[in-house]
Amino acid sequence: MLALEMARDGLLVPVESTQTAAQSSAAKKKTAALRSWISLDQDGEGTVLDLDKYAIIRRVQIHARDLRLLDPLLSYPSTILGREKVIVLNLEHIKAIITADEVLLRDPFDDNVLPIVEELQRRLPLVSANFQGQGEDEETSGVQKDVETDELKFPFEFRALEVALEGICSFLDARTRQLETDAYPALDELTSKISSRNLDRVRKLKSAMTRLTNRVQKVRDELEQLLDDDDDMADLYLSRKLVGTSPLSDLGAQNWSLASPTITIGSRVSKTSRASAATTAEENDVEELEMLLEAYFMQIESTLNKLTTLREYIDDTEDYINIQLDNHRNQLIQEDHGYVFKWVIIVTGVVCASLFLFIISYARHKGLVGS
Repeated sequence: MLALEMARDGLLVPVESTQTAAQSSAAKKKTAALRSWISLDQDGEGTVLDLDKYAIIRRVQIHARDLRLLDPLLSYPSTILGREKVIVLNLEHIKAIITADEVLLRDPFDDNVLPIVEELQRRLPLVSANFQGQGEDEETSGVQKDVETDELKFPFEFRALEVALEGICSFLDARTRQLETDAYPALDELTSKISSRNLDRVRKLKSAMTRLTNRVQKVRDELEQLLDDDDDMADLYLSRKLVGTSPLSDLGAQNWSLASPTITIGSRVSKTSRASAATTAEENDVEELEMLLEAYFMQIESTLNKLTTLREYIDDTEDYINIQLDNHRNQLIQEDHGYVFKWVIIVTGVVCASLFLFIISYARHKGLVGS
């Protein structure tokens, strides 16, 4: 039903299904292993696919061990992997496979994944060259052309990666703000009134904060590890690798060689060496991706700092509560000592009075004193 509503809104194209009208019992067993995916192309057009893992492996030429990272039944930490032809993303609920011209996103009907699908459909298509309206001045048109040029230079896989990183960072930041909204008033209430209800409420909030901190820490560590290794970042340049392995990349050199038969071997070697050095320098240039990752690393770092501040506030509250409890304990001990001292005096007086009466009774019995 949800797929029909999305298709009606123009978000998706009709569903492709591997099931036939008449299914045998063997086909039903196979259907149980199918997973729902959505394929998004460079124009942002989405197609829902029901595919098993073997169909995905054949479609994007990915290893089974990498695809296993996206299995929701298995628990794997947040991961961004660059392979020969794909980028494997496992960021919480965002489980995707990115190629140079396609994005495969798992479980597109999940409530947390739907905003990612909509954002990908909005941002994957390149800016049209004819989007300038009539009556614009030359300065505005120049600025828009610059924006369009930057958009065209930004590879498809990085546009998809940016949407995924923005989605997970915004998701975790929203959860952190919600936790702050619930935690700070509860902690203030606990300091003003220590009760079992307030203590249990703060205990649950602290457990939620610990789990959220671990999730944010995993994403942060993955981004930090990626930023520390230029080779890993270079592996994410799928479009660059695709152009480097294309037969058309050598076409210009071949034509130039045929058109200039009189060029010496030394000059050819020199030009080849310079071209090879230029290609190597381009492959090692990861500044564009590094700036993208640093932006979201700073955002996830800010979210982690909020959780660290909240943890410190909880620790301070616990210290304050412990001081109050120690104070009450000392008061109870002092009161207990006072009660014990009073009882000792009372018991001593009773014992002395009883002993005095016993002595008098004994003396009267022996006739030592008069009656």
